[in-house]
Amino acid sequence: MLRWPVSAVAVVSFAWFALAAPQRAQQAGTATGSTPPAQADVPIYRVETRLINVPVNVTDAHGAAISDLQQSDFTIREDGKLQKIALFERESSTPLSIEMAVDTSGSVLSQMKTEKEAGKQFARDLLREQDEMGLIAFSDESEELVPFTNDPKRIEQGLNRLGKGDDTALYNAIYVASERLSQAKPDAERRRVLVLVTDGGDNPTKREMSYSRAVEQAERAGAAIYPIIIVPILADAGRNVAGEHALIQMANDTGGKYFYVTDREDLKTAFAHLSDALRTQYLLGYYAPRRGHDTSFRRIDVSLTDPAVKAGAHLRYRTGYYADAR
Repeated sequence: MLRWPVSAVAVVSFAWFALAAPQRAQQAGTATGSTPPAQADVPIYRVETRLINVPVNVTDAHGAAISDLQQSDFTIREDGKLQKIALFERESSTPLSIEMAVDTSGSVLSQMKTEKEAGKQFARDLLREQDEMGLIAFSDESEELVPFTNDPKRIEQGLNRLGKGDDTALYNAIYVASERLSQAKPDAERRRVLVLVTDGGDNPTKREMSYSRAVEQAERAGAAIYPIIIVPILADAGRNVAGEHALIQMANDTGGKYFYVTDREDLKTAFAHLSDALRTQYLLGYYAPRRGHDTSFRRIDVSLTDPAVKAGAHLRYRTGYYADAR
């Protein structure tokens, strides 16, 4: 099974050989009817590089998207070293792979009908021919209801099959969904997105997955996490604030964005804002050569070149990637 989560692999081959002599020999052979001499073996040198994709959202002080920037307006660094931008796309023309993971545990049961309708509208509004979306339901276990498709009707059918679960194995769901995203189409410019609809609780019957492993898998898949956090009662003494903070940190680290939902209608609004965020992204890319058997986490920093724009702008992007991720 092909796994190509964070980049395209480019193989560059260089061959040095003398052109004039083989051409003369071939011409002579044609004239006499004889077979041209075999070309001598030449050395081939291969340098493996990867295109590291960095989707970036830029908003002003009021949260409105800044959508008129050019490639020259950005700089990008890896581990503090300036990189040459090799790819620049505006207005989200690049394809999307989206995994939508919906919490079906009892703690969010009251929102189930609204979850279904909002998710259906999201698929209808966002999916294009070049995109793909999958659907996972999770409670104590994760179940893939719909594999990747660009047909919103299949997502609608999957959402109609959502049922009620018991406990919430949130981190396991993030791991499973991220692993699925690592198997998405390997287009060099593809963006990978994990949408989580949950109240933030992680209380599985059997602890099988940690926060750190779940986040690492998302980072290895190059997936931006967009949690839609359902908060039925803001002042509830049993509210899982720690779980909410964990989701917020995941969103910040992977270049996603979190949304709070305190009312049923807010869920539809959150999905609409999420759709807008994905439509107004820039996509930056740079080639990062492999350095031996490096397995480190490489830090990414994106900034704006114009001090006036930079002063009032907020940038959202992934903070890094694992060098050995495939």
